[in-house]
Amino acid sequence: MNQENTQIVATFYKFVSLPDFAEKQEPLLSYCLSQDIKGTILLAAEGINGTIAGSRQSIDAVFAYLRSDRCLADLEHKESYAQTPPFERMKVRLKPEIVTLGLPEVDPNQQVGIYVTPAEWNDLISDPEVTVIDTRNEYEVRIGTFQGANNPHTNSFREFPEYVQHHLNPNQHKKVALFCTGGIRCEKASSFMLSQGFTEVYHLKGGILKYLAEIPAAESLWEGECFVFDERVAVRHGLAAGSHELCFCCGHPIAEPDKASPHYEEGISCPYCFAQLTQEKRVRQQEKWRQYQLQQVSPPDS
Repeated sequence: MNQENTQIVATFYKFVSLPDFAEKQEPLLSYCLSQDIKGTILLAAEGINGTIAGSRQSIDAVFAYLRSDRCLADLEHKESYAQTPPFERMKVRLKPEIVTLGLPEVDPNQQVGIYVTPAEWNDLISDPEVTVIDTRNEYEVRIGTFQGANNPHTNSFREFPEYVQHHLNPNQHKKVALFCTGGIRCEKASSFMLSQGFTEVYHLKGGILKYLAEIPAAESLWEGECFVFDERVAVRHGLAAGSHELCFCCGHPIAEPDKASPHYEEGISCPYCFAQLTQEKRVRQQEKWRQYQLQQVSPPDS
């Protein structure tokens, strides 16, 4: 990897009371632009959530700026690397929620479950009295999850409350352990479940990514790969790049067995979107794929 051109991709979030969040928007956007940072940062009364990219110096400067606010002094972030800029512009948006559950009244700043470190996680989810729930979406769960975890079969985080109402009972499910990719969804889900009368709710601190980074494969209860929202698509233990790639048509993660399907056609369709592929859409997709291939082979100065 060319270190000179390497982009640092930083992801971060923090649930913290920000009553003046709207006033922070323009100064934060201006500072990020001054540092040639690109990406998206969400601000809400409940906190901050973002993914940004830039040079080492620029990323360090932005986090120094953010942590100069006493509310964000202990803001943590995770880093990965990209050979090309992953974002085209910089956005700072105001939102009702920094991760959309659809219930702004659920506030992790008021109540939240019990944080469990990766080192403690195996013992917790091995307890037969603990109900383990994956709070991610169906396409994420499909490529990897923890042994024995329940899959809510949700297509978006907004559907999680309905899953809880129809499948879980605080009188029956006394101990619940939640997890997600980086920790933000399971942290908010724990707050929601406490509001619904569940009393002993745990969630994985730092999410799957921290677990895969810290727990050796020989000791791991993770099976498969973990979907990530960047150019790596999926990662394995030690955060090594996984084997999945994205369908050019629908963006669903696909593995080698998916490519053996008669419904897979590179650039056109995969087993997860073939059923929706009309002839009109096929023609449009063929042209998009052709244009993409032309861009890939064009000389740099063309």
